[in-house]
Amino acid sequence: MNLNAGLLGGGSWGTTVAALIARNAPITLWARNRDTVDEINTHHSNTKFLPDAVLPENVRATNNIEDAVTGMDVIIMGIPSQSFRGVLEQIKPHIRPWVPVISLSKGLELSTGKRMTELINEVLPGHPAGVLTGPNLAREIMSGYAAASVIAMDDEVIVRELQKLFHSGLFRVYTNHDVIGCELGGVLKNIIAIATGMGDGQGAGENTRSAVITRGLAEITRLGVAMGGEPQTFAGLAGTGDLIATCTSAQSRNRTVGYELGKGRTIKEIVDEMFMVAEGVKSAPAVVALAEQYGVDMPIAREVLQVVQDKSTARQAFRGLLKTAAGAESDPG
Repeated sequence: MNLNAGLLGGGSWGTTVAALIARNAPITLWARNRDTVDEINTHHSNTKFLPDAVLPENVRATNNIEDAVTGMDVIIMGIPSQSFRGVLEQIKPHIRPWVPVISLSKGLELSTGKRMTELINEVLPGHPAGVLTGPNLAREIMSGYAAASVIAMDDEVIVRELQKLFHSGLFRVYTNHDVIGCELGGVLKNIIAIATGMGDGQGAGENTRSAVITRGLAEITRLGVAMGGEPQTFAGLAGTGDLIATCTSAQSRNRTVGYELGKGRTIKEIVDEMFMVAEGVKSAPAVVALAEQYGVDMPIAREVLQVVQDKSTARQAFRGLLKTAAGAESDPG
């Protein structure tokens, strides 16, 4: 391809996406950490985030953000949600007009409740904004396992060109025009994954896990549709697909947080041990605030928020959910 891509963020998913793009186009990865940059350039690895993975030799890393943005035809943002706006502000003086900006983040800005594409539109008006999302566990993809993802943008012409940038080998990329639904699917499933993990940590069983995932999907869909997403999106890769992977995999950071909470540990103990962000912990207050704003009942999300804010325990949360009266399956709650 003739596109030159700049990817911002040297974490596990950002590095994985850089490796995928490298099969199709020149890629420059920006990371804050000088050691990460040196390791990628010298040893073609990023052992802190992707142990045992070998990166393509044409993944070039830099810790000069201008170097990763100037002259690029597309920018990919592998930045955690709470740092996302700040990095957009940093690249604003260096990005060429009309260059598409694609988010890999599955979080909301806590202070505003905004999605990452909303931040792109706000900070970089005129730049087509999109999201790459789906059931994508980084280590599995780097190990060569088959996976599928969705790239969502409003502009159908641009999205088909970008589809070619990400699609390679066993990594299948589908297009979608429902940016809101795809983005919210990635955000909201993190909350349900924490709830699933809390049950698993207490030894709740397979039936309980299935019930939490299914009722969680109902909550996700209700809020997503209320905010402008399309119902079918939540039955697809960005909704159900991502939800299943995140709720059932030991590699899922959000499920791991829930699992440890279920074992009786405090949120501070768990988060202090993690060097990668569990977006669900950060996004839970914004998600519950949005549910209240849109008049959507999300009992699972409410219970998760209480636990991650140390106002309840995983055991109390599950007791609360079990006490909730069951009405018709199509009813809220």
